[in-house]
Amino acid sequence: MESCSDTNTSTTPSTPLSHSPSSSSSPPHPVVLSPCAACKILRRRCAEKCVLAPYFPPTEPAKFTIAHRVFGASNIIKFLQELPESQRADAVSSMVYEASARIRDPVYGCAGAICQLQKQVNELQAQLAKAQAELVNMQSQQAHLVALICMEMSQSPQASPPQQSSLHDNFTSVNPHSYLQANPNNCFLDDNNLAGSLWEPLWT
Repeated sequence: MESCSDTNTSTTPSTPLSHSPSSSSSPPHPVVLSPCAACKILRRRCAEKCVLAPYFPPTEPAKFTIAHRVFGASNIIKFLQELPESQRADAVSSMVYEASARIRDPVYGCAGAICQLQKQVNELQAQLAKAQAELVNMQSQQAHLVALICMEMSQSPQASPPQQSSLHDNFTSVNPHSYLQANPNNCFLDDNNLAGSLWEPLWT
């Protein structure tokens, strides 16, 4: 008999891959902060506590460009460091306004704009005072006219009735017969002529 030698094939179980905690979660991406407009224009590293970053964001580069052109970066930083944080935003707005005015008018700057606005205010105040004076004058004229009309209306009813009554009395007091007897010549037609004209024939 042939002996069969059974060959035992040993299968090695598959070992599961060991997952480390680092491989299970993706590594956090580093947060890249965009430099402020001031540091970007100055080409320097924007620090974590940059004095200029809250007031010159990267979306408004022209704001720092105007202020830097007139005052300079060192002066702007010095101004902001000397002020409390509650006043720095107003200071930056004032510096940007003054710098833009100085660029528009290199001689007078913001003083020229203030003088121009003050001149307009004075002109408007003069026009307002003139309009108020004209209004008071018109009101006084209107009051005077109303007073005259009231006086005429109060005097006219007292004068008109006597005249009307006198005319009525004159007409009613005259007797036609007595008037004809007293003034025979004023009659338009004589009695004889009237009678003769009535009996004359209409044909010849």
